[in-house]
Amino acid sequence: MTDMPSTPINRRNFFHRVSDGLQGAALAYLATQELTGRQTIQAADHGPSAPRRIYDLRPQPPHFEPQAKAVIQLFMNGGPSQVDLFDPKPMLDKHHGEPYFDKIAEDVSSPESAGGLLRSPFKFKQHGDSGTWVSDALPHIAEHVDDIAVVRSMFNNHPNHEPALFKIHSGRLLPGRPAIGAWVTYGLGNINQNLPAYVVLDDPLGLPVNTVQSWQSGFLPPVYQGTRLRATGSPILNLKPSEEEPSEIVQLQRNLLRQLDQLHRGQRPGRLELDARINSYELAARMQLKATEALDLNQETQQTLDAYGVGKKTTDSYARRCLMARRLVERGVRYIQLF
Repeated sequence: MTDMPSTPINRRNFFHRVSDGLQGAALAYLATQELTGRQTIQAADHGPSAPRRIYDLRPQPPHFEPQAKAVIQLFMNGGPSQVDLFDPKPMLDKHHGEPYFDKIAEDVSSPESAGGLLRSPFKFKQHGDSGTWVSDALPHIAEHVDDIAVVRSMFNNHPNHEPALFKIHSGRLLPGRPAIGAWVTYGLGNINQNLPAYVVLDDPLGLPVNTVQSWQSGFLPPVYQGTRLRATGSPILNLKPSEEEPSEIVQLQRNLLRQLDQLHRGQRPGRLELDARINSYELAARMQLKATEALDLNQETQQTLDAYGVGKKTTDSYARRCLMARRLVERGVRYIQLF
């Protein structure tokens, strides 16, 4: 008889080993609900007996009542390294200037071209009651560290930018996995049915190196992928018709299209992509008014604009996206990413 090892498994090891980690656990739970026909608490306007369809963004109940209702993710592509902001490295200071190409020979194509180790040019101090380390590059954030959770236990062992972007958004180095915003949307649904559940406010200077794959839905239905809203100009191209028509005529047209869509759909059972296409067009129609209003910063006071940094050369672009994100959260959007 072979003795089984008695090494205890902590929570982190459990999720790492079981069903491909946390994503596997979440997928198993959510898939079980739908595959077994189990009903969750439904939105009031759909009734308690209405089944949840795959292409359905109605609010879904979590395991426990959460304190947070939405997420704003500030992804600062190309921003400063963590070793210059929140993660002091005493050993880096000690070995500053020393060569290290032999340590990374297996990870890069031309290690001999690498220079010596470089320490951070910033000084670190502990701040707040929590004693969180913050560099002097962030003097204002240092005043609020007791309201911030700094996670320093994550790491990445791949040196290239594109796989690293996949890793931070989906947890894997290769494309094809759902982004975290897609998981949140799939699990919790959307509060406002007139706006997308997962919104991406892009950088006017360009997309990230892996383009729109940063907010993909992977193997989840496409309705859960991020909807890109442009931070300048029209939020969505061709959202509004070139010529406005009376609202009564527009509503009649929409009602007719909805009837034709449902007739077409009824003749083709099992075609889930038709549900996605119909859902996309119906959402686009509802967004014609709501999206434009949500991103209209002219409704904000001058005091608010100044507080966010709108109008200042160095902060205007990102400040506008931050303010847009706040307005979207106020209107029930579940997950917003800023690039």
